[in-house]
Amino acid sequence: MAGAINPQSFSDSLVILGAAGLVIPGFARFRISPVIGFILVGLAVGPSGLGALVGQYPWLYHVTISNRAAIEPFAELGVILLLFSIGLELSFRRLWTMRTQVFGVGATELLGSGILISAGLYLLGQSPAGAFGLGLALALSSTAVVLPMVGTQSAVGRAAFSMLLFEDLALVPIIFMLGALAPSVAASPDGPWNELADTLVKSGITIAVMLVLGRVCLPHIFSQAARTKSPEVFLAASLLVVIISSMATSIAGLSPIVGALLAGLLIAETDYHGEVEVMTAPFKGLALGVFLITVGMGLDMRVILANWPSLLLAVVGIVLAKTIVTAALLYISGARKGVALEVGVLMASPSETTLIVLSAAAAAQLILPSTATFWQIVTAIGLTITPLLARLGHDIARRLEMALGEDAAAEVSEDHTEAAAVVIGFGRVGRMVCDLLTLHKQRFIVVESDPDVVADARRGGYPILFGDVSRAEMLDKLRLGHARALILTMDDPVLSVRVTKRVRGWVPDLPIIARARDTDHAAQLYRAGASDAVPETLESSLQLAETALVDLGVAMGPVIASIHQTREDLRMGIKDAAQLETAPKLRRLRADEIP
Repeated sequence: MAGAINPQSFSDSLVILGAAGLVIPGFARFRISPVIGFILVGLAVGPSGLGALVGQYPWLYHVTISNRAAIEPFAELGVILLLFSIGLELSFRRLWTMRTQVFGVGATELLGSGILISAGLYLLGQSPAGAFGLGLALALSSTAVVLPMVGTQSAVGRAAFSMLLFEDLALVPIIFMLGALAPSVAASPDGPWNELADTLVKSGITIAVMLVLGRVCLPHIFSQAARTKSPEVFLAASLLVVIISSMATSIAGLSPIVGALLAGLLIAETDYHGEVEVMTAPFKGLALGVFLITVGMGLDMRVILANWPSLLLAVVGIVLAKTIVTAALLYISGARKGVALEVGVLMASPSETTLIVLSAAAAAQLILPSTATFWQIVTAIGLTITPLLARLGHDIARRLEMALGEDAAAEVSEDHTEAAAVVIGFGRVGRMVCDLLTLHKQRFIVVESDPDVVADARRGGYPILFGDVSRAEMLDKLRLGHARALILTMDDPVLSVRVTKRVRGWVPDLPIIARARDTDHAAQLYRAGASDAVPETLESSLQLAETALVDLGVAMGPVIASIHQTREDLRMGIKDAAQLETAPKLRRLRADEIP
């Protein structure tokens, strides 16, 4: 048995699991992105790092990865599982609504960035065909690195996903196009183009068959797996579907990640998508970590230090070109300035698929092997700095929206506070209040002190201002004398009482509706001058007790009577504590409760 064990596999597993279990939590403690952590681990333990010292120090063999090719299949699995999980979050209806962004904005972004980069490389002396191939390769952005950071639900995530999805779909046609430009086949107009046409026909038939079989078979497959009540069987069925779908699209000539995305979309239409997502999440995270380790292994610090001026110039040029094209295109298509800029910076680095296209361009003799090696290093550096670019883009976009919001603030103050409600705080409670005000066509303006929340709310179309209401001058700017009501939703008991007291002294007749933490806080708010104070814990506790008593078999009549009596006792307690003339109404009666 001892002879059947491969010690290299065990040492590689040790490095990978050690990175996931020990190194990455250490990076997280210092608020460093796990993406950077895994890439730095690959740089440290790869052939260009500590792996180069194995000959001098043999014990390093057990903590390094000497064979990058041995772990690359797991890296590819990580990207496949990422696209699969993205498919689980989508639906065919949502994907159909995104068709304009995918095939319109996505295609224009890829071609625009590719043409701009190609023009720059051509001016630097690259041949036309080589510049075109490099331009398309470097115009690609990383699905595996970008989407885990921003998701697909936010405005930034949706815009990034639409462009990344088109790039993944366009990968195979790009490779065929580079093959058609090869000097050996340039004189023959048929060969590669006929092959491309065959691939498109085969892929279309394959996708149609997968859609039909998936709709029919997947519900039954997962139903049978669920009946076994065995997590192992359910996980095996999930991975089987992913692998078969990826293999089918690979055989048809498409990228395997297209099959993984399609598998996720099909499973998302079943009743089992939530369980599948939970079961496959750990494998996706670990496999993505392996992919990022392979990226780090592609970095050679000796080469980087020897050529750092040209590498720096190349990275900055690519980042600037892609940022300009992407941000301008999104802004023209109607995105907010902050969103357009953030997505532009986020998508500015090359992609892991750039390495595939570079290899295809080198194989077609469009570029020299040394040129391909140079741009492979640029790509690895770009992937490494993507989390830093994401942070930079987010901060710049937030400051831009804050700066643009200064003029908007004056406009909103002049317009919306006229006969409008003023909502202070835009957390979980404040957002729900604003949504209901919008539903009933009530004008309002929101004030929030968290700049990230303000930026997100503006992207969602809410009329919101950045401001700290603990400062008296900020309350002055709100012109509460012209407002119809003041609604305090922030989760800060001391500040809400202070604001209530201050505003009541200025505007005696203004309705002030405040969120109270409990009955004692409600009494403080009433003493400060609140018109209504709503204890958030009171009604939820009473409803929970009512439901529990009914489920325990207590008759509904006595339960309702006891709930009303408890509420009445609390009303009288608040009345006495706040020294009110009449007890406050803790809950508005529903229409069916009015006698």
